[in-house]
Amino acid sequence: MTGTQRQHDRGGEGERVSLTADAIAGITGGTLHGDGTRCVHAVASLERATADDVSFLAGTRYAAQFAASRAGVVLVPPDLEEGAPGPGCRIVVRDPYAAVLALLPILHPIRTEDGRGVHPTAILGERVTLGADVTVGAYATVGDDVVLGDGTRVGPHCTLEPGVRTGTGCRLVSHVTLYSGSVLGERVILHAGVRVGSDGFGYIFRDGAHRKVPHVGRCVIEDDVEIGANSTIDRGSIDDTVIGAGTKIDNLVHIAHNVRIGRGCLIMAQVGIAGSARIEDGCIIAGQAGLSGHNAIGRGARIAAQAGVISDIPAGEAWSGYPARPHREMLRAQAALLKLPDLVRTVEQLVRERAASAREEPRE
Repeated sequence: MTGTQRQHDRGGEGERVSLTADAIAGITGGTLHGDGTRCVHAVASLERATADDVSFLAGTRYAAQFAASRAGVVLVPPDLEEGAPGPGCRIVVRDPYAAVLALLPILHPIRTEDGRGVHPTAILGERVTLGADVTVGAYATVGDDVVLGDGTRVGPHCTLEPGVRTGTGCRLVSHVTLYSGSVLGERVILHAGVRVGSDGFGYIFRDGAHRKVPHVGRCVIEDDVEIGANSTIDRGSIDDTVIGAGTKIDNLVHIAHNVRIGRGCLIMAQVGIAGSARIEDGCIIAGQAGLSGHNAIGRGARIAAQAGVISDIPAGEAWSGYPARPHREMLRAQAALLKLPDLVRTVEQLVRERAASAREEPRE
């Protein structure tokens, strides 16, 4: 690539690639103002950036950081192109976020394994099927009848129980556990500590004890799903637990048995979804929200952080609070609640005045 230069790895993320300002303008489709030969080799925030970094100005709220920034190159939107003090080498782009997204894979390539194949310390069971260019890392355990698709990478200390299936291009980072009955589509990414396919929390009280309900359903993770570190997804009891294609799940999320999540959903950290909930395509569930079981969340619904959902949510609506309700309704209720102390003081004052007036009335 013109304007690029290979550079020694200094950040632990693989080989670095340096780019000139001219090359960045070409990659992002932007207009360069300043020295086109200026060279950078990493992406950094405005505050942390040095002359060797490219950064971006997303809006006027970051004007102070922009003015003080030492970034070598900055991506700016058209409305902030002129007049703002700050680094002189600027590339005007329509969407700075999208431009950075185009640069990150180039300047920060993901480190890949030095070699393919099965590490000498890994344990493979019987009748294991390995596709082309599969990597199985140190001390990983792969059970009987497991099938790993082409280009799948199984990291160190992962455990795949018998009968697990993965599609092509999957990545299991490290310490990932896939229980029997787990099925992964293509290009699935599971970060460290993810547990897929464990038994759900199902018990029946009989004869003075909680009797475990056997779980025989599968846990199906469809194509292009990414699941963050230490998240857990239970298998179905009889039906399947399903995570739809393109859904992204943050760290420390729990999804219970028989849950079905649609395509292209976003689920943030510490969300808990109880059994048999149904979440349709394109939903967004913010951090620490809790969803009770057997409820349906309509297509494109949005659930605010720390909401407690105990009923169905219609498609396209935004809900918040506990118990969760339409967001505008919750805001009105919250505003009324904030007025309550003043109302109580007013009522107390009226009661005191009434009592004082009663004491002052002459007796007949």
